[in-house]
Amino acid sequence: MPRTTTVDCPGCPPLRALTFDALGLIKVIEARGEQGGVAKVVERWGEPDTSKCVLAASTDDSKHDPLLAVARKSGLIEVLNPLNGDLRVSISNVNDAGARPEDDAVVGLHLFRRQRLESASRFCTLLTCTTKGNASMRSIEISNLPEESSSSSSFKSWNVCASGTILCSKVDRSENYAVFGGKGVEVNLWDLDKCTKIWTAKSPPKTSLGIFTPTWFTSATFLSADDHRKFVAGTNSHQVRLYDTSAQRRPVMSFDFRETPIKALAEEPDSYNIYVGNGSGDLASVDIRTGKLLGCFVGKCSGSIRSIVRHPTLPVIASCGEYLDAPLHLDLSGQLFAHLGYKVTATSLCGLFLNSIVVFLKQHLTEVVFDSTFADKEVAQAAADPHIDETYNMKEIQGDETETLPVKRKKASKEKDNESKRKSSKEKTESKKSKSKKKSKRVKVESDDDA
Repeated sequence: MPRTTTVDCPGCPPLRALTFDALGLIKVIEARGEQGGVAKVVERWGEPDTSKCVLAASTDDSKHDPLLAVARKSGLIEVLNPLNGDLRVSISNVNDAGARPEDDAVVGLHLFRRQRLESASRFCTLLTCTTKGNASMRSIEISNLPEESSSSSSFKSWNVCASGTILCSKVDRSENYAVFGGKGVEVNLWDLDKCTKIWTAKSPPKTSLGIFTPTWFTSATFLSADDHRKFVAGTNSHQVRLYDTSAQRRPVMSFDFRETPIKALAEEPDSYNIYVGNGSGDLASVDIRTGKLLGCFVGKCSGSIRSIVRHPTLPVIASCGEYLDAPLHLDLSGQLFAHLGYKVTATSLCGLFLNSIVVFLKQHLTEVVFDSTFADKEVAQAAADPHIDETYNMKEIQGDETETLPVKRKKASKEKDNESKRKSSKEKTESKKSKSKKKSKRVKVESDDDA
């Protein structure tokens, strides 16, 4: 018989996530409760429309005036309020050549963090990149009314590839550099301030059998927040490669993961670990220095993973993909995962305990982002008023004391009753003995008289 281990699911910490699907819907998932709540859909924004399919999303979840940018299949880029879904501004990303949005879709979108001013109008900067390599950076003036918002004169555009198809792009934490790659396009690093290419990768050499792997990059992420020279890229040939622009043009190290294309990558902050998702729904944590597999969730029927994101403050990662499910993985003390999929399970796998919680979202998901500023009202109220808990605990203690006093009195009264019963029984036995003695004496006297 196989060994089984039962693990109590701790639930999700208070969090808020936004998911985007192929029908253009935006769904808000929240988990409330300090002791670990159940994640569920609380809001849905928009109406189902395949022409409004969300291709990419980026968020600036600042405490003051947060924004959410969404790129749709129709060629529109919308800037929304992530708290209520209100539209702030909408612009078109169709170029002057008149190409259809379906032929040159947006594959990369980044909303820059901006300096906030205490004024009625604010600026935000967007970076977009299409499949044909048309990259653009523009500043948008956002006001309280969508009609008053407009695109400013600050607009830059360039082409990141001469041929091929761009499939992935990523901006580093400092927002000064970006990496692009795709089918027939080697990964290349760009300086966003100067809009110039500063580094291009070189394809690996042929194998001993003379086999050459064609260039086909599907995902990329920077390894460190402080160093833009190191980044990780995933290929269609199920290979993960680590590049160091200061060392060489070819990969510093590479390893194969499963047998399906790599679809999504995410880095672990202040660590050398990365999260890898592939086309068959497998999600793994890998030490990029050695390629050692730290743990893996085998997606038997989860479909292709399209996006992986790590929570900025909580030990939580979220991934989403096809086949109508939105997996959410909870990492506790670096060793535990919780997964939002189809069914609730608990198992031990490669030293990782896997807990599953069900959230069913019906549509094929394309992207997921976290709202790091979300705070549960119940938890916040308890933290703001700690004296309430103290007074409540004192009342409980006093109540317990007052309840225990009658119990002691009852015990004492019972003891007294027992002692009185014992005394009465002793007295009765003594009286019986004295009566029997008197009777024996009377019998003896009568016998003497007869004699």
